[in-house]
Amino acid sequence: MRIARHRIVSALRDRGQQARADWVERELPERVDPAKHSGLLATLHLDPADLADAPSV
Repeated sequence: MRIARHRIVSALRDRGQQARADWVERELPERVDPAKHSGLLATLHLDPADLADAPSV
């Protein structure tokens, strides 16, 4: 499972965390591996299950 970076950025901007959203845009890849970045997602209080792309049917 990968997470589109724009979903993380959008969630942060919705919370008013503009500086964190800007940092994520600069530092993370376009497709984020939640296992590799689990610590960062936890620090940002983001649940990977809420951000994951809907599975293609």
